[in-house]
Amino acid sequence: MMQSNSFLLYGANGYTGELIARYASQYNLQPILAGRRKELIEPLANKLHLPYRVFDLDDSAALLAALREVNVVIHAAGPFEFTAKPMLLACLLTGTHYLDINGDIAVFEMIKQYDASAKKAGVMLLPGVGFDVVPTDCLALQAKKLLPDANALQLAFATLGGSISHGTAITMAEKLGEGGAVRKEGKITRSPLGHKGMMVDFGIKKLFVMSIPWGDISTAYFTTDIPDIETFTAISQKKYTILKLQPLFNWLLRTDMVRNFIKKKISQRPAGPSDEQRQKANSLVWAKATNNAGKTATIRLNGPEGYTLTMHSALIIVQKVLNGNFIPGYQTPASAYGENLIMEIPGVQREVVA
Repeated sequence: MMQSNSFLLYGANGYTGELIARYASQYNLQPILAGRRKELIEPLANKLHLPYRVFDLDDSAALLAALREVNVVIHAAGPFEFTAKPMLLACLLTGTHYLDINGDIAVFEMIKQYDASAKKAGVMLLPGVGFDVVPTDCLALQAKKLLPDANALQLAFATLGGSISHGTAITMAEKLGEGGAVRKEGKITRSPLGHKGMMVDFGIKKLFVMSIPWGDISTAYFTTDIPDIETFTAISQKKYTILKLQPLFNWLLRTDMVRNFIKKKISQRPAGPSDEQRQKANSLVWAKATNNAGKTATIRLNGPEGYTLTMHSALIIVQKVLNGNFIPGYQTPASAYGENLIMEIPGVQREVVA
């Protein structure tokens, strides 16, 4: 019998998946842990005293059976460009709400195409329920409300004292040599990675940032309808200078040989930041909307480290959906739950600068 606080967590053995599993009880939630490798899922389930299922996404019968046990799935098994679609299609067949922790522009755009199907099925498709893209999406909507006639939006983020997980690093390796993207006059436009660099005042610190193809190039447009959008992340100016040379080597970075070499190196690193590292680290987010007259609205945010934030935001959203608080069809975090969703996460501080 389905429990009212139960949801499927696919990719539970990954760094972020395990974090969500470990803290679910704080939100009175019981995940059914799932993944394709029993030798990784079973020990975690036993350690946390949670039920589990083992199946590959290619096994449609097992996937559908698992989804029929729950009302919601958190899909945490990337790279999402390969894994999102089979999970999404299965959710539409079973009437299961789809959440993921993806941050890939192309994946957001793909999922958006199933809006009508999701509405017909009465389910919500909400990708990006973590640091990709909850804080930036909430600031984007708030900036739009502060400046309703804004026609340009810049979003930037930084992590102080943190590191990235294997899954995130491998997803990045899969994108090596692909360049960047911006939203221009409502359309996604390819651009060189790091085509723009600038200083941003995050409040507690001024940092140099460079342009990157963050998920908000897709999601912030859906949320705000602002036609020109750029996204940035903090980087040292020395590294930025080196990265400016990347277009000369993109052909090499796209080869399997280089990508496989980098992925092998990633596998030799720790799975992700330790609990102690996460507790000491924090994330910074900045948003600036501008209108044709040059008037601006600027907001900045200081919150917990990115993986900690992802754990909280994912579980908060699952809780909402299980309580019947959802909007059928494709949604972004802020389109579904408003700009103050981010303020429900412990430790978040936000200020309107101008």
